[in-house]
Amino acid sequence: MRKKLQQSKRIVIKIGTSSLMTANGKVNYQQFDRLAYVLSTLNKDGKEIVLVSSGAMGVGLDKLNISKRPVSIPGQQAISAIGQCEMMNLYSRFFSHYNQTVGQILLTRDIIEFPESLKNVTNTFNALIEMGIIPIVNENDTVAVEELDHQTKFGDNDQLSAIVANIIDADLLIMLSDIDGFYDQNPVNNPDATLFHTISQVTDEEMAKAGGEGSSFGTGGMITKLKAAQYLLKNNHEMILAKAEDPTIIFDILKGHEIGTYFSNQPELIKEETTE
Repeated sequence: MRKKLQQSKRIVIKIGTSSLMTANGKVNYQQFDRLAYVLSTLNKDGKEIVLVSSGAMGVGLDKLNISKRPVSIPGQQAISAIGQCEMMNLYSRFFSHYNQTVGQILLTRDIIEFPESLKNVTNTFNALIEMGIIPIVNENDTVAVEELDHQTKFGDNDQLSAIVANIIDADLLIMLSDIDGFYDQNPVNNPDATLFHTISQVTDEEMAKAGGEGSSFGTGGMITKLKAAQYLLKNNHEMILAKAEDPTIIFDILKGHEIGTYFSNQPELIKEETTE
């Protein structure tokens, strides 16, 4: 049992585009509904929840019935603008089923880099949380191009979710992905791959095991998740990487069950838990 996780109160949940879309590139409405149910329930139980959600590009492509993302940056930004609007509409609709209000926060890297802007956005997070509202965060792709086909500060929502967890001093980041956790090799191609249950330090050795790109709709891959974990560990925060297939898994994670890969820089605590 991972007993410390039971005390987590302020929690950032990150979900990727591939986890919100079906295999044929359509919006997975059931996934939106289940995620809204889980996060609404946690919020009403006294947890302080922030959702970092990818999906604007995928939802936009589906809305326009386009199978491939445009090559040009303006084209990608246009699709993201359409998709962001539609995605927030979906979240608002499904969360309302559970009498939960949500608010949108769109970030660009300059907001994080300038102290006054950082203070303002942190205050916004805290005000929403205090009001019982779940902030839904994404990068503002219509202004910033970091997450499209360029690489700078944020780069992807894995990095963004780690930064959000840090600036709001979250107890835990739960990163939901299309894989159960971090393995020593790709489990899709290698059935003998071994899952790492706990990691206290992300080294070059772990990075070397994390090659590969994300899905056709998303921009991330395992390496971006490890970089996010590395950033959090450096700042004394914790992260769980787990499969997004059924968001109710979050309930079991917060009960302390050994699910996914637990990134914590307290190896003595991890050792005690894994020997129970």
